[in-house]
Amino acid sequence: MNPQAKLISSLSLLLGTTITISSNHWTMAWTGLEINTLAILPMISNPHHPRAIEAATKYFLVQAAASTLLLFSSTTNALFTGQWDITQLTHPISCLLMTTAISIKLGLVPFHFWFPEVLQGSSLTTGLLLATAMKFPPISLFLLTSPSLNNTLLTILAISSAALGGWMGLNQTQIRKVLAFSSISHLGWMTIIIIYNPKLTLITFYLYCLMTAAIFMTLKTTKTLKLSSMMTAWTKIPSLSATLMLTLLSLAGLPPLTGFLPKWLIIQELTKQEMTPTATIIALLSLLGLFFYLRLAYCATITLPPNSSNYMKQWQTNKPVNILIPTLMTLTIMLLPLSPMIFTIP
Repeated sequence: MNPQAKLISSLSLLLGTTITISSNHWTMAWTGLEINTLAILPMISNPHHPRAIEAATKYFLVQAAASTLLLFSSTTNALFTGQWDITQLTHPISCLLMTTAISIKLGLVPFHFWFPEVLQGSSLTTGLLLATAMKFPPISLFLLTSPSLNNTLLTILAISSAALGGWMGLNQTQIRKVLAFSSISHLGWMTIIIIYNPKLTLITFYLYCLMTAAIFMTLKTTKTLKLSSMMTAWTKIPSLSATLMLTLLSLAGLPPLTGFLPKWLIIQELTKQEMTPTATIIALLSLLGLFFYLRLAYCATITLPPNSSNYMKQWQTNKPVNILIPTLMTLTIMLLPLSPMIFTIP
């Protein structure tokens, strides 16, 4: 991509996100979301490959439909209540339409079908943006409207996302698709707690972004896109492959790694709200995701593949690793002892 075009797209992405999260009016929030969509499209279609063009087209159609539904929802609310304020979403029909629109933008089940396909057609850098930065504006709208949203509907969406995100990732061989279903599963955890403790949703999202960024940057360094190529990637940078295993286990939520913290806090909060059956169900559903995380971790550290592979053994490279990668990995693995400090955040 032309450096000037890349700069314009990056600045537009930052501008759109800032407008959405700082606006108090539905029209401005919608404008920010549209700027975001138009800014990310050149990045998705950048490789000039038919699959990338297809991914960009799918992303545009889905986001345009969701934005139209969001605008229709806010207009309906203004028609019935006379309020354009984001926090004054009170009409039941508007709340239902808004939940649907934001769920489509985030990729929650049953509106998740576009996300794995778009992520598979994108580069790893663009995939990182789609899985983290592009989720922030819709989640911020969810946080602002959370007091008005339907609790039962959000719980159904969250449990469905946690279940299907884990189940559909079991038989994937493409790492980007596995990470897409991982994102859907984590969104289920964020959605289930958003009404009871919005701050906890934000903490979960930040930690998810931290872990996902470490994984995507490691995969980009080792140029790994498939499970079969991950088996031989350890010969390039052995230390990076070893820490990648710990990062994947952290994303799975295993103690004593950082990823255990948000799941622990969410289950604790659900128990306080007397939703013990819901907490039990979503905790059991996380075992589905644990299987494919363990599968990825096994492939990242295995010395010899269990079957014949078409990939030749890679030469070890002396290319210096980006300093950001070990920093992110350290945070991904060792943040759990800071949990008492997080409890005291006002």
